[in-house]
Amino acid sequence: MSKDFAGILKSWEVKVKKSPASAKKRAVGMFATMSVAHVDEESCETEAAAELVHVEKIFSNGDIYMGQWVVENCPHGSGKYLWADGCMYFGEWWKGRMNGRGKFSWPSGATYEGRFKNCYMDGEGTFTGSLNHTYKGCWVMNKKHGKGSMSYANGDHYEGDWRKGLYDGEGSYNWNSGHRYTGQWKKGKMSGNGIMVWANGNRFDGSWECGFPKGNGAFTFEDGSYYLGVWGKDQKEHVKFYPSNSTVAHDDWDPNQLFLFEMSECVVYAAESVSEYPSDKVFSWSSSDGKHKKQPVRMNSKNENKGRRHSIDTFGSYELKKTQKQGVTICKGHKNYELMLNLQLGIRHSVGRPGSPKPVDLKPTVFDTKEKLWTRFPPEGSKHTPPHQSCDFKFKDYCPSVFRTLRNLFNVDSVDYMLSICGNEALRELSSPGKSGCFFYMTSDNKYMIKTMKKAEVKVLRRMLPAYFQHMKSYENTLVTKFFGLHCVKLSGSSQRKVRFVVMGNLFCTDVPINRRFDLKGSSHGRITDKPESEIDANTTLKDLDLNYIFRLQKDEFQEFYRQVNTDCKFLEQERIMDYSLLVGISVQACNQDFSADEGNIELDSGGSSPRVSSADTDASLDPTRWAPIRLGVNMPARVELTVRSHENQLVGEPTQEFYNAILFFGIIDILQDYDISKKLEHAYKAFQYNPTSISAVDPIQYSKRFRDFIFRVFKEDG
Repeated sequence: MSKDFAGILKSWEVKVKKSPASAKKRAVGMFATMSVAHVDEESCETEAAAELVHVEKIFSNGDIYMGQWVVENCPHGSGKYLWADGCMYFGEWWKGRMNGRGKFSWPSGATYEGRFKNCYMDGEGTFTGSLNHTYKGCWVMNKKHGKGSMSYANGDHYEGDWRKGLYDGEGSYNWNSGHRYTGQWKKGKMSGNGIMVWANGNRFDGSWECGFPKGNGAFTFEDGSYYLGVWGKDQKEHVKFYPSNSTVAHDDWDPNQLFLFEMSECVVYAAESVSEYPSDKVFSWSSSDGKHKKQPVRMNSKNENKGRRHSIDTFGSYELKKTQKQGVTICKGHKNYELMLNLQLGIRHSVGRPGSPKPVDLKPTVFDTKEKLWTRFPPEGSKHTPPHQSCDFKFKDYCPSVFRTLRNLFNVDSVDYMLSICGNEALRELSSPGKSGCFFYMTSDNKYMIKTMKKAEVKVLRRMLPAYFQHMKSYENTLVTKFFGLHCVKLSGSSQRKVRFVVMGNLFCTDVPINRRFDLKGSSHGRITDKPESEIDANTTLKDLDLNYIFRLQKDEFQEFYRQVNTDCKFLEQERIMDYSLLVGISVQACNQDFSADEGNIELDSGGSSPRVSSADTDASLDPTRWAPIRLGVNMPARVELTVRSHENQLVGEPTQEFYNAILFFGIIDILQDYDISKKLEHAYKAFQYNPTSISAVDPIQYSKRFRDFIFRVFKEDG
């Protein structure tokens, strides 16, 4: 690189940070007379002559790159990239992606120096904000995650565990005033057991919740006298004073001051937010028309174009629009309109019925299969029911105390629950019934799904309800379907028809568009969608042999996933349940490249890079910093690797090293099929015709093992 070019480049870096708006104009003008080849004038033949060359490139939008370059028309090795808006990256590259050690700087003066992975801040690194806050520690996909320390400009300091960008785990926070908290954190707030020591020597040692003392604890004065008991903003009557030998009297101290005064001095400082991450940046590996060049993915010849459905193994040219709501709104004139009214009236009555306030433990009698309440709803109303415009019907509520407690465990507010199901908005009937013949209804806010049930399924749920309740109570992050209520409507008339239904949580209740959804069991017989490729869209539920991906989770998330799947499968195995599946929804982070499939080649950008969010083109809901809270199975960031099959019945294809950045939603569904006589006969019949290991109807122990073996082949730790 010439000395003149280097000098002008440094001058450009300084000036562009002062005025990002005019960066593009200045950059083009300053370099107009330079003897540096413009991207549009580069010859593909010249670049192909060497595998790795040093280049100095100026792009038509004002971006500049200097460093090592490969024939695939992208950076590879060491190089510096300067965006026209003032951002800059200098460090290691791998096939067009920031990978390895590097430094990224923002026009605001903020910098990150450390490890990068697939354009994300990932690994050990130091971030210094424009306000002089400094974080030093571990990162995972742009989020502080693991061990790390944060020093704030005001003198506050935190050191300890982080999870998804927040204090979470064991940690110590020191205020500039001299106060100090040491203990447990959850989602950025003091929660669990911890000790707060104030600068004046007073201290609180006990339980915390959401940043305040909550539960058993002791507030001790410097002289040794203390208040001991159960703390809470409305529980001072449970605190007792124990004096010391000191002459200073504290018995007139109001325990409420702990919340009104002492805690008011202990506000946890909030770090500045990052407006745009390195993974959001768009590169200009451009051809003459200024668009991204596309390189076909090179597949292994033995796998190429075999056992693949082109419309399924890529995500297509999806648009970042909210997915259209599924189903048909049930309005007056619909064949199930009266059934919907009956359902809503019954649930409103059931949920609104007075009950014990949040019981912690339930007596065995409430799980009694005979524990059910019949209520008659005449059109003219009764002493306990309102008048309505539907027909005369009866409503049965199964084990109401159990489901009320489950809703409390799931943090479901009764009013919100009633508004979702019984509000002014009508339910939607999904377009077609499932394989079992049952129908599905969705609430207008997409929070809940209502499924009609067979009598046999109701018996299974009632039989396993005690174990189900204990499992849900013991495992907060269980992937097993959440049930909120079990009911029955008995219609009037000569038929006396009974319609049984269960209220479940909707796994895909999100504003993030779901681009692909899969129902995975681990079997191969009949496990391919029967729809023509032209009819497959984002709402189509695909199956095992349609799956052409491996889902790669970060280490902590994968370990948690591994433990929970094993725990949930053990529970289902003990309850003699089989034929369940893992429902997976994939939301691909959008990019400015087009994705298509043609003759076995998937068109990607020149580096074969995975799609990522461009903040200029996407909805804010796809920005990882604006996601809803992340937990196991919900809003989980992951890398999705494309695979190809060598033969059509191969369950898991071979990886191709081609990745997509994605958000995953998943959970275990269809857990009400036990291994009854019908399934045993189905197994015996199909085992004569097909490979016994390929069919779904197998013994629960065998089913659990096969299911887990398959799931842990398609979900892997991202190494």
